[in-house]
Amino acid sequence: MLVVALIAQLALGAGLIVVAVNGFPLIGGGDKEHRSTAAPGAVPHAKVDRFDAPRAFALIRRELAYGQRPAGSPALRRLADVLRRQLPRGRFEPVPGHPGLRNIIGTLPGRRPAIVVGAHYDTEYHPRGFVGANDGAAGSAAVVELARALRGGSGREVRFVLFDGEEEGPGCPNAQFVRCALRGSRAYVAAHPREVGDMVLLDYIANKGVRLPREGSSDAALWARVRAAAGAVGVGSVFPPRDQTTIYDDHTPFLRAGIPSVDLIDFSYRYADTVHDTLDKLSVASLDAVGETVFALIGKLRGA
Repeated sequence: MLVVALIAQLALGAGLIVVAVNGFPLIGGGDKEHRSTAAPGAVPHAKVDRFDAPRAFALIRRELAYGQRPAGSPALRRLADVLRRQLPRGRFEPVPGHPGLRNIIGTLPGRRPAIVVGAHYDTEYHPRGFVGANDGAAGSAAVVELARALRGGSGREVRFVLFDGEEEGPGCPNAQFVRCALRGSRAYVAAHPREVGDMVLLDYIANKGVRLPREGSSDAALWARVRAAAGAVGVGSVFPPRDQTTIYDDHTPFLRAGIPSVDLIDFSYRYADTVHDTLDKLSVASLDAVGETVFALIGKLRGA
């Protein structure tokens, strides 16, 4: 009996050590309290080269040099000036009701309804020292590079929107995320009714071994086109044919306005919302796979 009890205690202690090191797995929900212990898989190389991933990666590094960049902060405003200059016809658009917040908009002209390619460029205000390499910097850098790569095309109008205030501010309980976060995207949808026909959101897209199943609320038909584009450029395995949980994100206001939208986000990213979301967790290969896929998708949508 004593031997059995001792073995059981040793097994329990080993299990607690594993949990302490790796964290608990995601169990349902749609908030940002999640971690994954899965080892990253290999990311295939795209068979086309139209998206400059190294240049986008360099922009991520430049964004991180501004440190923590919560909505309304001086650091974010300085970065915003840099990002605006890199978008075609770049301009600021205020976020009503939130002084100091502003979306950044770039536009490739064409017929409407427009296609929006978006990401948020602010970071969490906590924990102190959070720089958001994957959660903010990667998506916004990819949007900027897509704007550069897609210049010269024709067809439908494309808008590149970097949302401010995606993250909740101080005093907002996590359960009220949709009400007090997503400030820039809610303002954008309200300001541009009936102008947008499709929306593609880029969030956690550059982590090593990235995998992007369909986010639970993303439009199924548009998601099918994402997977077709990924297959066409040779990175279909990055977009596996399964669903993940529903996530409230900057695509949510678009969906609620009846606009087909998809959220490209690897919700298994284990460093989310921690100070360990840093550049060394990212991969040029992951960034390239997503960038080439979205480039191909937008090309198809522009001609539709």
